[in-house]
Amino acid sequence: MPRLTQISFVIGLTIVGLVFVAAVIGPWLTGHDAFAQNLNARLIPPVWMEGGSSLHWLGTDQLGRDYLTRLLYGARISLFIGVLTVITSGLIGTSLGVLGGFYGGRIDDAVLFLITCRLSIPVVLVALAVVGLIGSSLTLVVSTLGLLLWDRFAVVARATTMQIRSLDYVNAAWCSGCSPLDIMRHEILPNISSHLLVVCTLEIALAILLEASLSFLGLGVPPPLPSWGLMIAEGKDYMFFSAWVIMIPGLALFTLVLGMNMVGDGLRRAFGTQVIK
Repeated sequence: MPRLTQISFVIGLTIVGLVFVAAVIGPWLTGHDAFAQNLNARLIPPVWMEGGSSLHWLGTDQLGRDYLTRLLYGARISLFIGVLTVITSGLIGTSLGVLGGFYGGRIDDAVLFLITCRLSIPVVLVALAVVGLIGSSLTLVVSTLGLLLWDRFAVVARATTMQIRSLDYVNAAWCSGCSPLDIMRHEILPNISSHLLVVCTLEIALAILLEASLSFLGLGVPPPLPSWGLMIAEGKDYMFFSAWVIMIPGLALFTLVLGMNMVGDGLRRAFGTQVIK
């Protein structure tokens, strides 16, 4: 891995690690409740701005809730949605891709048909329609995104499985009497895991962005849960007079997605993989 890529990977890994630690323990260290309202302390600016208070390092929102606590709690929600979405989509896409690449023939044709159908569906529009019809909830957002973001896993798993299904160690497993399921579990999956790991990092970033987009439109995580997209949406009415209410969660979202993409790019270069976009 080139030195510049190593530095980029380390920076990305540091960003993701700090966000993860802050999401896990941060809300307990601030001394504030993320949902407690105080209308007498509305829109207090961050501590470095005129009128800021040391009691609220990043100020308060339009309902007097501590912004730092809500930001840290929002990091927990973003990572939770990103990881669960990737687990769901990864299981679906990897299963289909490995089956199609391993067996070929009509099974592969069916998998390709499903991938083509999925690629023809606009993710954001379908997610908006589903959430708008059924109603917004954390579980629904995770389920919807998980069922819509499996195509890249399927494409990568299928392509890599087709590359290795005729290699010597797979043929040796056939000769030793292993069943197709055992070969896929013990020979195929371990040898394509590096490719899938790269896809995981990129899909987590995409899931976090899509959740923020849905929340910004009012169809994602329901209030009062402090999603970063929802925080930006709630602060847009005050952006001309208190710009920090959208700049802070927007910067946090940008930093986390950048860190995830830097980690994914570093892993891709380290493993020498090519991810289908």
